Amino acid sequence: MTFSPLSAGALATLGALVLIAEDEPEIAEILQAYLGRAGLRTVRAADGHDALNLHLSLKPDLVLLDVQMPKVDGWKVLSEIRHRGETPVIMLTAMDQDIDKLMGLRLGADDYVVKPFNPAEVVARTQAVLRRSMADASHRARVLRVPPFEIDLEQHEATVAVNGATHGLALTLTEFKLLTHLARAPKRVFTRAELLTACLPEGDAQERTVDSHISKLRKKLEDLGVQGIPVGIRGVGYRLWGQE
Repeated sequence: MTFSPLSAGALATLGALVLIAEDEPEIAEILQAYLGRAGLRTVRAADGHDALNLHLSLKPDLVLLDVQMPKVDGWKVLSEIRHRGETPVIMLTAMDQDIDKLMGLRLGADDYVVKPFNPAEVVARTQAVLRRSMADASHRARVLRVPPFEIDLEQHEATVAVNGATHGLALTLTEFKLLTHLARAPKRVFTRAELLTACLPEGDAQERTVDSHISKLRKKLEDLGVQGIPVGIRGVGYRLWGQE
């Protein structure tokens, strides 16, 4: 087989690490070969459990994720990756059905490819998602400032200004995620289901769990003199601030 010289797209993503979560060795090997020729580094996982471990330890730039993975299926792997952060994920599925595509998009997949696929197309889509992700990362603010809060997204630290004084917030990881998610769109009302999917760890499957974490977050803010934040919208969910 022959390969053309690296394109501009390949050069832009040169050296990026791609985690291939695929239990069929032949498919994984083909993907590794094509991605390698495009200047991308790769690592393989043969089941969902290994995929999650490698994602945590290696922090890949993108994940190619098969839906039908042993031990932990692709949907659960995707959900956990989304709980951890914003690593781009392209789903690989043998089921060309709208419900599968919608499931992937709802859980936060960046793209999907239906088997059998052309490996060159997978490379092209991988490069496109990586370029988009890298551009987003370069422009994304590392510190989110939404009065009265200042949230350091890299250090996972948040402060609140009260009467001219700045106070650090001792938040749990879930409370930090909830505050950050609400602060990204402070006037938008987020449903409990949306907050559950975006912010709570796997296993907290009840929407009422959101209420408990919000209540604890609100209590910590009240102790510092910040009243009524986040705002509860009866029968819907929460927003950071604004009139109820």
